[in-house]
Parts: sequence; structure tokens; C-alpha cells
Amino acid sequence: MSSVKKAWDMVDEAKREIDNLSAEQVKAELDAGTATVVDIRDFRELYLKGMVPGAFHCDRGMLEFWIDPASEYYREVFKPEQRYILYCAGGGRSALSAKTMKDMGYTNVAHLESGFGGWAAAGLPIEEQKTGSKWVLRSDVS
Repeated sequence: MSSVKKAWDMVDEAKREIDNLSAEQVKAELDAGTATVVDIRDFRELYLKGMVPGAFHCDRGMLEFWIDPASEYYREVFKPEQRYILYCAGGGRSALSAKTMKDMGYTNVAHLESGFGGWAAAGLPIEEQKTGSKWVLRSDVS
């Protein structure tokens, strides 16, 4: 019987190869303008919970394509020589994503170890995303 690698084992491996930052460290870098903070959560998570002010949203499913300059989906915000800090809800997806960015040639990559949940628990600012959104919840519609 083959052994299946566990997702959290992969997260632990990724964390050994990237910078794991606290919410306060991420806030300091964001305030200093030394990093681009990237929210990789699903758009529904942004809608329901908000996001770190000043963060750029890149859905996890598109990351590899948006950061690859040879891809037709490449986004100019991504440049291999810049500093990037990724976050998700709890730190798992962002660790894997930061490792992927490193594997693709981005050398200055970190992630928010406690995720957006840690950011919110630390009482740091949150930017609401419902206003002006094209998305709505069924419960929001009369």
C-alpha cells in the first residue's frame, strides 16, 4: 500500500524553508512599505471577513500563473526581486504558497504564520470588502 503524504506535513516542510512572521511583524513591514502583502484566500473569505488593509488579492488557485512572467495570466504586481508576504485564514495555504513562490524564483518571500485569524485576534485593522462588491450572500438579499 502506498503512503500518502499529509497536507500538514507539507505545510511543516514549507515553513522550514520560508520566513514565518507574526501579525505585528507583517504590520511593521506593511507600514514601512517594504513588502507587498498578498491575500490568497478565496473571494468569499474576503467578503465575509474583510482583508488586511493595503493587501493585494490573488486567489490561491491562480498564484503560479499570476507570478510567472511567461504566463498569459501574469500580473505586473509580481516581480521576483521584490518582498512578498502571503496570508490565508490560518497559515497553511500561505506557507505552501510562499514555498511555491520560492520554488519559482522569488527569493524574498514570507507568510503570516497565524493567518488572517491571527491578524484579527491581534486587534489589527481590517478592511471591509462587502461595500461595492459584486458578490452577495443569499441571506443578504431580500
